[in-house]
Amino acid sequence: MKKVAILIDGGHTRILVRKANKKYDPNYIEQLARAAIDKEEEDIVRILYYDCPPYNGRLKLPVSGGMKEYNDSGSWLDDLAERDLFAVRRGILKFRGFMPRKVPVAREALTDDDFKPRFEQKGVDMRIGLDIATYADNRSIDRFVIFTADTDCIPAFKHARKLGLQIVLVDLPDGNLVGELRQRADYVRRVEFP
Repeated sequence: MKKVAILIDGGHTRILVRKANKKYDPNYIEQLARAAIDKEEEDIVRILYYDCPPYNGRLKLPVSGGMKEYNDSGSWLDDLAERDLFAVRRGILKFRGFMPRKVPVAREALTDDDFKPRFEQKGVDMRIGLDIATYADNRSIDRFVIFTADTDCIPAFKHARKLGLQIVLVDLPDGNLVGELRQRADYVRRVEFP
């Protein structure tokens, strides 16, 4: 049996799961992670989930100048972290301004509802790369099974492969994995939504 660590980029996976009209919650995340392994050949050592807690704070609205409060506990990440074999790695969600909901922008009078906040994850890719390097360096596993479409992970993939670990890149429906990422994996495994 190959010892496996499953790494899930939450931002990437959430978009694809919601596009498929599935409910994205801790139960589904666990179900999806377990669907990604070959039960005949692989044994899970750890499931690492990378995401940011929801944004909390007050933002000045772009048209009215009023304030909007964002406050979500993100308790679902705590729920996920308490599950068997799971570890949650939290990045930070940064507000990057407002953007129009529709382009081109309507010419009539605009309201706050014509805009949506734009947030950016910070620190998630770095945490993925560090975990890949750490597991590769101590050789506590044989294979990574990775849910991501981020090419920033390529240097970590290369490091792990040089040390003899295998990279299995998970290809979800509508995932559109770029060739550069596929080329740095040992296997690309198609996983359908459960």
